[in-house]
Amino acid sequence: MARRDEIRDFLISRRAKITPEQAGIPSYGELRRVPGLRREEVAQLAGVSTDYYTRLERGSLGRVSDAVLEAVASALELDEAERSYLLDLARAAKTPVRRAARRPTQQRVRSGVLRLLEGMSGVVAVVQNGRSDVLTTNLLGRALYGPVLESPVAAGPDTQDGRPNQARYLFLDPGAGDFYPDWRAVAATTVAMLRSEAGRNPHDRALNELIGELTTRSGLFAALWAGHDVRIHTTGTKRFHHPVAGDLSLQFETLHLPGDQGQTLFTFTAEPGSTSQNALAFLASWAASPSETAARAGGPQANPRSWPAPTRGSDHSTQEDRT
Repeated sequence: MARRDEIRDFLISRRAKITPEQAGIPSYGELRRVPGLRREEVAQLAGVSTDYYTRLERGSLGRVSDAVLEAVASALELDEAERSYLLDLARAAKTPVRRAARRPTQQRVRSGVLRLLEGMSGVVAVVQNGRSDVLTTNLLGRALYGPVLESPVAAGPDTQDGRPNQARYLFLDPGAGDFYPDWRAVAATTVAMLRSEAGRNPHDRALNELIGELTTRSGLFAALWAGHDVRIHTTGTKRFHHPVAGDLSLQFETLHLPGDQGQTLFTFTAEPGSTSQNALAFLASWAASPSETAARAGGPQANPRSWPAPTRGSDHSTQEDRT
Protein backbone atom coordinates (compact mmCIF):
# COMPACT_ATOMS: atom_id res chain seq x y z
CA MET A 1 0.00 0.00 0.00
CA ALA A 2 2.86 2.41 0.78
CA ARG A 3 4.29 1.84 -2.70
CA ARG A 4 0.92 2.51 -4.34
CA ASP A 5 0.59 5.69 -2.30
CA GLU A 6 4.06 6.73 -3.46
CA ILE A 7 3.09 6.31 -7.11
CA ARG A 8 -0.23 8.10 -6.67
CA ASP A 9 1.23 11.07 -4.80
CA PHE A 10 4.10 11.46 -7.26
CA LEU A 11 1.86 11.47 -10.34
CA ILE A 12 -0.67 13.81 -8.74
CA SER A 13 2.10 16.21 -7.67
CA ARG A 14 3.57 16.28 -11.20
CA ARG A 15 0.13 16.71 -12.80
CA ALA A 16 -0.54 19.68 -10.53
CA LYS A 17 2.56 21.47 -11.81
CA ILE A 18 1.57 21.51 -15.49
CA THR A 19 -0.81 24.25 -16.57
CA PRO A 20 -3.15 23.81 -19.56
CA GLU A 21 -1.24 26.57 -21.31
CA GLN A 22 2.05 24.70 -20.88
CA ALA A 23 0.48 21.55 -22.27
CA GLY A 24 -1.08 23.39 -25.21
CA ILE A 25 -4.65 22.81 -23.99
CA PRO A 26 -7.00 25.82 -24.46
CA SER A 27 -8.82 26.73 -21.23
CA TYR A 28 -11.23 29.31 -22.72
CA GLY A 29 -11.12 31.22 -19.43
CA GLU A 30 -12.99 28.51 -17.52
CA LEU A 31 -12.64 28.16 -13.77
CA ARG A 32 -10.77 24.96 -12.89
CA ARG A 33 -11.34 23.06 -9.67
CA VAL A 34 -7.90 21.41 -9.63
CA PRO A 35 -4.41 22.88 -10.02
CA GLY A 36 -2.67 21.86 -13.17
CA LEU A 37 -4.07 19.27 -15.56
CA ARG A 38 -7.07 17.02 -15.11
CA ARG A 39 -6.67 13.25 -15.35
CA GLU A 40 -8.53 13.12 -18.64
CA GLU A 41 -6.19 15.75 -20.10
CA VAL A 42 -3.09 13.79 -19.12
CA ALA A 43 -4.69 10.65 -20.57
CA GLN A 44 -5.39 12.45 -23.84
CA LEU A 45 -1.82 13.75 -24.06
CA ALA A 46 -0.42 10.28 -23.28
CA GLY A 47 -2.71 8.53 -25.79
CA VAL A 48 -4.46 6.28 -23.26
CA SER A 49 -8.00 6.14 -21.92
CA THR A 50 -8.98 8.12 -18.85
CA ASP A 51 -9.86 4.92 -16.99
CA TYR A 52 -6.45 3.45 -17.78
CA TYR A 53 -4.58 6.55 -16.62
CA THR A 54 -6.73 6.69 -13.47
CA ARG A 55 -5.62 3.15 -12.62
CA LEU A 56 -2.00 4.20 -13.14
CA GLU A 57 -2.45 7.17 -10.84
CA ARG A 58 -3.90 4.88 -8.21
CA GLY A 59 -0.63 2.98 -8.16
CA SER A 60 -1.29 0.15 -10.62
CA LEU A 61 2.02 0.15 -12.46
CA GLY A 62 2.68 -3.58 -12.20
CA ARG A 63 1.66 -4.42 -15.78
CA VAL A 64 2.25 -1.14 -17.56
CA SER A 65 4.68 -1.13 -20.50
CA ASP A 66 7.73 1.11 -20.75
CA ALA A 67 6.17 2.73 -23.84
CA VAL A 68 3.14 3.86 -21.83
CA LEU A 69 5.35 5.10 -19.02
CA GLU A 70 7.36 7.14 -21.49
CA ALA A 71 4.15 8.58 -22.95
CA VAL A 72 2.94 9.56 -19.47
CA ALA A 73 6.34 11.06 -18.67
CA SER A 74 6.18 13.15 -21.84
CA ALA A 75 2.60 14.27 -21.09
CA LEU A 76 3.66 15.39 -17.61
CA GLU A 77 6.82 17.02 -19.02
CA LEU A 78 9.02 15.11 -16.56
CA ASP A 79 12.72 15.92 -16.51
CA GLU A 80 15.43 13.26 -16.56
CA ALA A 81 15.40 12.71 -12.80
CA GLU A 82 11.59 12.51 -12.63
CA ARG A 83 11.43 10.15 -15.60
CA SER A 84 13.99 7.83 -14.03
CA TYR A 85 12.10 7.94 -10.74
CA LEU A 86 8.83 6.96 -12.43
CA LEU A 87 10.56 4.01 -14.10
CA ASP A 88 12.05 2.99 -10.75
CA LEU A 89 8.60 3.10 -9.12
CA ALA A 90 7.21 0.92 -11.90
CA ARG A 91 10.10 -1.52 -11.58
CA ALA A 92 9.46 -1.85 -7.85
CA ALA A 93 5.74 -2.35 -8.46
CA LYS A 94 6.51 -5.27 -10.80
CA THR A 95 8.74 -7.02 -8.25
CA PRO A 96 7.05 -8.94 -5.41
CA VAL A 97 8.37 -7.81 -2.04
CA ARG A 98 9.40 -11.35 -1.10
CA ARG A 99 11.58 -11.52 -4.23
CA ALA A 100 12.88 -7.96 -4.17
CA ALA A 101 16.66 -7.74 -4.24
CA ARG A 102 17.80 -6.12 -1.02
CA ARG A 103 21.14 -4.82 -2.19
CA PRO A 104 22.96 -3.07 0.65
CA THR A 105 24.72 0.09 -0.36
CA GLN A 106 28.45 -0.54 -0.55
CA GLN A 107 30.17 0.78 2.59
CA ARG A 108 33.81 -0.14 2.05
CA VAL A 109 35.91 2.15 -0.13
CA ARG A 110 38.45 0.29 -2.22
CA SER A 111 42.14 0.91 -1.61
CA GLY A 112 42.56 2.13 -5.19
CA VAL A 113 39.95 4.82 -4.61
CA LEU A 114 41.63 5.82 -1.36
CA ARG A 115 44.96 6.23 -3.15
CA LEU A 116 43.23 8.30 -5.82
CA LEU A 117 41.82 10.64 -3.17
CA GLU A 118 45.17 11.05 -1.45
CA GLY A 119 46.73 12.04 -4.78
CA MET A 120 44.18 14.80 -5.37
CA SER A 121 46.07 17.69 -3.75
CA GLY A 122 44.40 21.07 -3.92
CA VAL A 123 41.03 19.41 -4.56
CA VAL A 124 38.38 18.61 -1.99
CA ALA A 125 37.33 14.98 -2.48
CA VAL A 126 34.50 13.22 -0.63
CA VAL A 127 32.97 9.78 -1.22
CA GLN A 128 29.34 9.27 -0.22
CA ASN A 129 26.73 6.58 -0.71
CA GLY A 130 23.14 7.10 -1.82
CA ARG A 131 21.95 7.64 1.76
CA SER A 132 24.36 10.62 2.02
CA ASP A 133 26.67 8.78 4.46
CA VAL A 134 30.20 10.20 4.24
CA LEU A 135 32.34 7.11 3.60
CA THR A 136 35.74 8.78 3.29
CA THR A 137 37.50 12.02 2.33
CA ASN A 138 40.97 13.16 1.39
CA LEU A 139 42.88 15.43 3.76
CA LEU A 140 41.49 18.66 2.27
CA GLY A 141 37.99 17.19 2.29
CA ARG A 142 38.35 16.35 5.95
CA ALA A 143 39.46 19.90 6.64
CA LEU A 144 36.56 21.47 4.73
CA TYR A 145 33.93 19.13 6.14
CA GLY A 146 35.19 19.31 9.71
CA PRO A 147 31.89 20.75 11.04
CA VAL A 148 30.00 17.79 9.54
CA LEU A 149 32.51 15.18 10.69
CA GLU A 150 32.61 16.58 14.22
CA SER A 151 28.84 17.00 14.56
CA PRO A 152 27.41 15.19 17.60
CA VAL A 153 24.22 14.33 15.70
CA ALA A 154 25.44 13.57 12.18
CA ALA A 155 26.28 9.93 12.90
CA GLY A 156 23.08 9.02 14.73
CA PRO A 157 22.74 6.49 17.56
CA ASP A 158 22.63 3.43 15.28
CA THR A 159 24.84 4.46 12.36
CA GLN A 160 27.22 1.69 11.35
CA ASP A 161 30.84 2.49 12.24
CA GLY A 162 29.88 6.02 13.29
CA ARG A 163 29.77 7.35 9.74
CA PRO A 164 28.44 10.92 9.57
CA ASN A 165 25.39 11.49 7.43
CA GLN A 166 24.92 14.74 5.51
CA ALA A 167 21.12 14.70 5.78
CA ARG A 168 21.18 14.18 9.55
CA TYR A 169 23.65 17.05 9.86
CA LEU A 170 21.57 19.37 7.69
CA PHE A 171 18.28 18.85 9.52
CA LEU A 172 19.33 18.05 13.08
CA ASP A 173 22.48 20.08 13.77
CA PRO A 174 21.82 23.73 14.75
CA GLY A 175 25.13 24.78 13.20
CA ALA A 176 24.28 23.58 9.68
CA GLY A 177 22.88 26.97 8.68
CA ASP A 178 26.18 28.63 9.56
CA PHE A 179 28.27 26.15 7.56
CA TYR A 180 25.95 26.25 4.53
CA PRO A 181 24.92 29.86 3.75
CA ASP A 182 22.41 28.48 1.22
CA TRP A 183 21.14 26.00 3.77
CA ARG A 184 17.53 25.79 2.56
CA ALA A 185 18.57 25.15 -1.04
CA VAL A 186 21.09 22.51 0.07
CA ALA A 187 18.42 20.91 2.26
CA ALA A 188 15.91 20.76 -0.59
CA THR A 189 18.51 19.23 -2.92
CA THR A 190 19.46 16.63 -0.31
CA VAL A 191 15.85 15.57 0.18
CA ALA A 192 15.33 15.31 -3.58
CA MET A 193 18.43 13.12 -3.87
CA LEU A 194 17.23 10.88 -1.03
CA ARG A 195 13.88 10.44 -2.75
CA SER A 196 15.63 9.46 -5.97
CA GLU A 197 17.67 6.93 -4.01
CA ALA A 198 14.49 5.59 -2.39
CA GLY A 199 13.10 4.98 -5.87
CA ARG A 200 16.22 3.06 -6.91
CA ASN A 201 16.48 1.06 -3.68
CA PRO A 202 13.04 0.95 -2.03
CA HIS A 203 14.04 -1.94 0.26
CA ASP A 204 17.14 -0.30 1.71
CA ARG A 205 16.37 -0.66 5.40
CA ALA A 206 18.94 1.90 6.57
CA LEU A 207 17.60 4.45 4.09
CA ASN A 208 14.00 3.89 5.16
CA GLU A 209 14.98 4.24 8.82
CA LEU A 210 16.81 7.49 8.07
CA ILE A 211 13.80 8.90 6.23
CA GLY A 212 11.50 7.84 9.06
CA GLU A 213 13.71 9.48 11.68
CA LEU A 214 14.08 12.77 9.81
CA THR A 215 10.38 12.90 8.97
CA THR A 216 9.60 12.55 12.67
CA ARG A 217 12.22 14.95 14.01
CA SER A 218 12.23 17.69 11.36
CA GLY A 219 9.12 19.48 10.19
CA LEU A 220 10.97 20.96 7.23
CA PHE A 221 12.24 17.56 6.10
CA ALA A 222 8.69 16.20 6.32
CA ALA A 223 7.38 19.10 4.23
CA LEU A 224 10.10 18.74 1.60
CA TRP A 225 9.62 14.97 1.47
CA ALA A 226 5.90 15.42 0.87
CA GLY A 227 6.72 17.54 -2.19
CA HIS A 228 7.92 14.42 -4.08
CA ASP A 229 10.70 16.31 -5.83
CA VAL A 230 13.59 14.27 -7.20
CA ARG A 231 16.95 15.37 -8.50
CA ILE A 232 20.11 14.07 -10.13
CA HIS A 233 23.11 15.92 -8.71
CA THR A 234 25.82 16.34 -11.33
CA THR A 235 27.58 19.71 -11.23
CA GLY A 236 27.14 23.18 -9.79
CA THR A 237 28.37 25.63 -7.18
CA LYS A 238 28.15 25.26 -3.42
CA ARG A 239 28.92 27.93 -0.84
CA PHE A 240 30.51 27.25 2.56
CA HIS A 241 31.30 29.35 5.60
CA HIS A 242 34.23 27.55 7.19
CA PRO A 243 35.25 28.38 10.79
CA VAL A 244 38.93 28.62 9.74
CA ALA A 245 39.00 29.55 6.04
CA GLY A 246 35.95 31.79 5.98
CA ASP A 247 33.67 32.03 2.94
CA LEU A 248 34.24 29.73 -0.03
CA SER A 249 32.32 29.33 -3.28
CA LEU A 250 33.38 26.03 -4.87
CA GLN A 251 32.46 24.27 -8.09
CA PHE A 252 31.56 20.62 -7.62
CA GLU A 253 31.51 17.63 -9.92
CA THR A 254 29.94 14.26 -9.15
CA LEU A 255 31.62 11.10 -10.41
CA HIS A 256 29.83 7.79 -9.92
CA LEU A 257 32.17 4.90 -9.24
CA PRO A 258 30.95 2.13 -11.57
CA GLY A 259 32.96 -0.53 -9.73
CA ASP A 260 31.38 0.36 -6.40
CA GLN A 261 27.61 0.30 -6.53
CA GLY A 262 25.98 3.26 -4.82
CA GLN A 263 29.20 5.22 -4.24
CA THR A 264 29.76 8.71 -5.62
CA LEU A 265 32.91 10.81 -5.59
CA PHE A 266 32.28 14.53 -5.07
CA THR A 267 35.09 16.92 -5.96
CA PHE A 268 35.23 20.64 -5.17
CA THR A 269 37.53 23.18 -6.81
CA ALA A 270 37.82 26.98 -6.79
CA GLU A 271 37.86 29.41 -9.69
CA PRO A 272 41.50 30.31 -10.48
CA GLY A 273 42.51 33.68 -9.06
CA SER A 274 39.41 33.97 -6.88
CA THR A 275 39.22 34.69 -3.17
CA SER A 276 37.84 31.18 -2.78
CA GLN A 277 41.01 29.76 -4.31
CA ASN A 278 43.05 31.71 -1.76
CA ALA A 279 40.83 30.47 1.04
CA LEU A 280 41.10 26.88 -0.20
CA ALA A 281 44.90 27.19 -0.41
CA PHE A 282 44.98 28.49 3.15
CA LEU A 283 42.79 25.59 4.26
CA ALA A 284 45.13 23.13 2.55
CA SER A 285 48.09 24.68 4.33
CA TRP A 286 46.25 24.56 7.64
CA ALA A 287 45.32 20.93 7.07
CA ALA A 288 48.90 19.96 6.25
CA SER A 289 50.42 21.84 9.20
CA PRO A 290 47.50 22.74 11.45
CA SER A 291 49.25 23.79 14.66
CA GLU A 292 51.62 26.32 13.07
CA THR A 293 49.09 27.74 10.62
CA ALA A 294 46.29 27.97 13.17
CA ALA A 295 48.59 29.65 15.67
CA ARG A 296 49.49 32.35 13.13
CA ALA A 297 45.85 32.82 12.17
CA GLY A 298 44.56 32.70 15.72
CA GLY A 299 42.33 29.79 14.70
CA PRO A 300 41.60 26.35 16.16
CA GLN A 301 44.44 23.97 16.95
CA ALA A 302 42.57 20.86 15.83
CA ASN A 303 44.29 18.54 13.39
CA PRO A 304 41.84 17.55 10.62
CA ARG A 305 43.78 14.33 10.07
CA SER A 306 42.84 13.18 13.55
CA TRP A 307 39.37 14.63 13.97
CA PRO A 308 37.39 12.07 15.96
CA ALA A 309 34.42 10.24 14.54
CA PRO A 310 31.12 11.90 15.51
CA THR A 311 29.97 10.94 18.97
CA ARG A 312 26.49 10.10 20.08
CA GLY A 313 24.78 13.16 21.38
CA SER A 314 21.55 14.11 23.07
CA ASP A 315 18.56 15.34 21.11
CA HIS A 316 19.34 18.77 19.64
CA SER A 317 17.01 21.40 18.30
CA THR A 318 16.63 21.05 14.55
CA GLN A 319 18.03 23.56 12.09
CA GLU A 320 14.63 24.93 11.09
CA ASP A 321 13.91 25.76 14.75
CA ARG A 322 16.68 28.36 14.45
CA THR A 323 15.60 29.94 11.17
